[in-house]
Amino acid sequence: MVYSLPILPAEAVNQAEDPARVPEDFGLTYDPARSEADVLTDGFGRRHTYLRISLIEHCNLRCRYCMPEEGLDWTPPEHLLTDEEIIRLARLFVSQGVTKIRLTGGEPLLRKGIERIVAELARLPGLRALAMTTNGLLLPKKLDRLQAAGLTQLNISLDTLRPERFEILTRRKGFEQVLRAIDLAIARGYRPLKVNCVVLRGFNEDELLDFAAWTKDRPVEVRFIEFMPFDGNGWNDAQLVPAAEMRARIEARYPLEPIAFDPHGTARLFRIPGHQGRLGFIASMTEPFCEGCNRLRITADGSLKVCLFGRAEVSLRDAMRRGASDEELLALISAAVGRKHARHAGMYNLARMPNRPMITIGG
Repeated sequence: MVYSLPILPAEAVNQAEDPARVPEDFGLTYDPARSEADVLTDGFGRRHTYLRISLIEHCNLRCRYCMPEEGLDWTPPEHLLTDEEIIRLARLFVSQGVTKIRLTGGEPLLRKGIERIVAELARLPGLRALAMTTNGLLLPKKLDRLQAAGLTQLNISLDTLRPERFEILTRRKGFEQVLRAIDLAIARGYRPLKVNCVVLRGFNEDELLDFAAWTKDRPVEVRFIEFMPFDGNGWNDAQLVPAAEMRARIEARYPLEPIAFDPHGTARLFRIPGHQGRLGFIASMTEPFCEGCNRLRITADGSLKVCLFGRAEVSLRDAMRRGASDEELLALISAAVGRKHARHAGMYNLARMPNRPMITIGG
């Protein structure tokens, strides 16, 4: 697959714009020397301890906000990271201070041999959490083996509680399987089980109260996510429901009690008194949380993205296949992290900027 965004050497990462340009009210100070002592610390002093690794581009759903309607020309299998390359990179990042890894896709459960990958990663010294984001369709068949291998956290995507809407949004059947996966994950002790819900105006914003009620008897954390622009997903602000509006709609019916704020978290969390579960609001577009970002991403074809919305990438796959040593890989990673921008460019700029489709980045 050929993308329109640049795949750059480390020394050119993010040179198109000056990362030192920070709005005065953002509260960060740029110091290019700050990352030199720590591979995973950027020029604003943010230390990156959370790595998201996409295992595969393919998915068994076709969600409208994730994948272009016309489909994609998938990256040839030989251009994707091998198991050994994934494990090598994960070991390298953990050695530098990563304490949490999340496996994504596409649909990560489509990756052959995923149980082995999970087991190898779970054994890495210093790794405290090994998570996965999945659509849940294959989870009932695999969860027991994955849990035994060391999978500690789960996010399951579910954007509607109505089966007919599920099929419209995903262009596939599978609603009942996802509900079974959620019930099974709860039964296996995943608490809180995170349920990701992308909210689209004119489609599912009328289900906010339904999801809130759904948390009464289930220990789930429903995370309402603003619609984000990626190549091919038809983003427009008319479909964006701001997190503040979501919260106001729910507060008109239920009291919301805030939960302790995590400076590195993406969601602002609340509980409804008397409910087992809780609610989160992820305002990536209207209230960016870039100042606390501690996340890095590796795509299924081995490119490092220091920001979900960043245009530039560094191919760690190509470096490894050219015979790069661990020290040389760390130099590439350090250069990329050190040039990370203070924040993303804003939703209207992002909508005009080339990026990958979401499915090829990793959720």
